[in-house]
Amino acid sequence: MRVTLAAVGRCRGPGIGDAVEEFAKRAARYWPLEVVEVREEPARGASPDLVREREGERLLEKVRGTLVLCDPGGVAHTSEAFAAWMQREREAARDVTFVIGGAFGIGAPLRNRPHQRLALAPWTVPHELARLVLLEQLYRAGTLVRGEPYHK
Repeated sequence: MRVTLAAVGRCRGPGIGDAVEEFAKRAARYWPLEVVEVREEPARGASPDLVREREGERLLEKVRGTLVLCDPGGVAHTSEAFAAWMQREREAARDVTFVIGGAFGIGAPLRNRPHQRLALAPWTVPHELARLVLLEQLYRAGTLVRGEPYHK
C-alpha cells in the first residue's frame, strides 16, 4: 500500500507549512506517504471552470489506486472509522490517493471519478488547512491502528 496526498499549490504561510510538514513526517511513520503538489493554474483572464479543469488534469496524473476526493459533500468519518478503513485498504494492498483541490475546487472530470468522497469538515476550508487536517488524521489513524496513546 502506498498513500499519496495530491494537492494544488504549495502552503504559503510558514506556520501552516511547518505544521503540514510536521504531520506529514508523523503520518509517514505509519503509512508509506508521498505528498505531491501540482502547479496552480493562473486565474487571470481564465474562467473558474477552466482553472478547475486544468488543475484537475494535473491531479489526475498523480492518482494511483483508490481515489479519495476531499469534498465537504463527502462522507464524514469518525477518527476510529477512518483508521479502520485505512487498515482495510492496507490489508487489501491497495494504493490510496487523497486529492485536495485548489482555490476554485475540483472540476467535473475528477468529481465524477472518485471511488470515495471524504468530508474533512462540513464547510469549505482553505486547501492548506484541508491538507493539515488530512495529514493529522492519517497520523491519528496510524496511532489508532497500532494502539498507541496519541488518540484521546
